[in-house]
Amino acid sequence: MSNQFPKLHNAMWPGLVGKGQDSEPPIDLDTMLELTARAEVDGVKFDGVDIFLFDPHINIDISDDALKAIADKIMARGFTIGSVVAPVWQPTGGGSAMGTEEERQLFVQQVMKACRIASRLRGYGARPYGIVRIDSATGVEPWAADPAGNTKLIAQTFREAADVAESFGERLAAEGEICWGGMHSWREMVRLLELTNRPKTVGFQADMAHTLLYTLGYNAGPEDRLVPKDFNWEPEALDEALHELTSALRPWTIDFHVAQNDGSVHGTGSHDKTGRHCQVTDPNGKLNIPHHAGFWLRDQSGALTKAARHICWDGCMFPNEVMLNQDTWNHILAAMIAVRETHGWNEPPVATPTSARAADIRLSRPAAPQRATKAKKTAKKSKPAKAKVKAKTKAKPKAKAKAKGKAKTKPKAKTKPKAKAKAKAKAKTKGKKPARKAKK
Repeated sequence: MSNQFPKLHNAMWPGLVGKGQDSEPPIDLDTMLELTARAEVDGVKFDGVDIFLFDPHINIDISDDALKAIADKIMARGFTIGSVVAPVWQPTGGGSAMGTEEERQLFVQQVMKACRIASRLRGYGARPYGIVRIDSATGVEPWAADPAGNTKLIAQTFREAADVAESFGERLAAEGEICWGGMHSWREMVRLLELTNRPKTVGFQADMAHTLLYTLGYNAGPEDRLVPKDFNWEPEALDEALHELTSALRPWTIDFHVAQNDGSVHGTGSHDKTGRHCQVTDPNGKLNIPHHAGFWLRDQSGALTKAARHICWDGCMFPNEVMLNQDTWNHILAAMIAVRETHGWNEPPVATPTSARAADIRLSRPAAPQRATKAKKTAKKSKPAKAKVKAKTKAKPKAKAKAKGKAKTKPKAKTKPKAKAKAKAKAKTKGKKPARKAKK
């Protein structure tokens, strides 16, 4: 039997990242979903998608009704939603995590909005797993002006963002990418995570294309280079470097991107000098994808970590001609399947459709008040009925006491025994009616 976990997702943001303005036009969400849905290899298809919370895909301030419509549209294609990208950068409404107080507040505010959306998607039953992705939203050069102080400030912002995430039941993953200050080298990335010190809430998102450049020391000092100076992509040397890299960052890894890289840097705008994603079939790709994915998905002893219930393909900055070619996505899916067959697992079913629906209802906030209201109404109906029976039942001894009292006061009245009997009969009649009503 083929492995069912981790689930295979496709990223929607390659339709947006590096597009627009001076580049090619963005590719809309519906088109990205259609390309993903059409991909198929030997009957296997993608299980879901990861999304970017930014126009023209999904506005960060989207209404609940509009978000529900998007969730329904994605689920109608048989997809689940996994991780979501929070637009924490200044051009998208956020701010630097090491910036001014106002900039840092904007950063946390964007995380809050992203967590709201992520939480709603869980409630809709569309998102059973996944994280909220963040980074430092600042460049390497500004960070380098005060490395220690700026990393400390970024960690403080991440902790504030973690407080927000926890209030929504979400986790944050910082993507290790060499264009982000304080996250541009594997050593600095570990230092930042340790300073943040929220291991249950803030972890690492490993992207194979970006982390490959960690081993080369791009945008960092020579002490961060993990391969020899005369390195020529010898497999043994690369494996040794990746072994050291993943030993340091794997314990923090809670989200994983499968990708290919040709060993060069590429980017535009704020993504300057970052990992160049290649097509999975690119002959210049330096990674053996199934083999090197195992450095992240298995621990030192070779056991599966199962830290992420889904993995995602990340292929940013491909030309639109490449992205609109269906073969591109079939090749990508084939690579994803190879990773799962090499490093995946199976689990017994844990819920029938009925019980799964019940779980969805429990996640929905309106469900609890409905049950409480129903119980309250039932209580209100039963309580007066009970009181009425009790009051009428007490009428019987009261009538007896009254009749007995009159008999003592006026012993000469010969008609009293008949009156007493009549009163007694009347009391019995009154007592029986409520009893029959209660029985009904």
